[in-house]
Amino acid sequence: MSASNNHVGPGRPPKHSQFRKGQSGNPNGRPKGTLNFATVLDRTLREKVVINENGRRRTITKLEAAVKQLVNKAAGGDMNAFRTLSTLAHSAEEQIAANNGSQPKQLNEVDQKVMLNLLKRFKQNQTKETK
Repeated sequence: MSASNNHVGPGRPPKHSQFRKGQSGNPNGRPKGTLNFATVLDRTLREKVVINENGRRRTITKLEAAVKQLVNKAAGGDMNAFRTLSTLAHSAEEQIAANNGSQPKQLNEVDQKVMLNLLKRFKQNQTKETK
């Protein structure tokens, strides 16, 4: 090799400090079989739990149980739960629309009025609770 081919600079480290062929840059990195966060979360959300609903025992996933609790809190007037639920519902509608290849539908006038009245009621309840 000539001296002109041994240019050292950004993105071109000296030959003596480069990794050798077949050698990993992080030989003690994550061991094989170690689960990442997304996998652990997915497995945990799919675990089954037993709940009592209307006097009957049912087996549902932890994800379903969490969503049921969120909806119940929002229906009970918890403003934070309502905001979270509306955000999740909106993103779910967008995802369904994206999968179907259509635009998410807009609320009609009646639905908009109902949502505004609900928000007013939640705000009134929240101001009563803070007093």
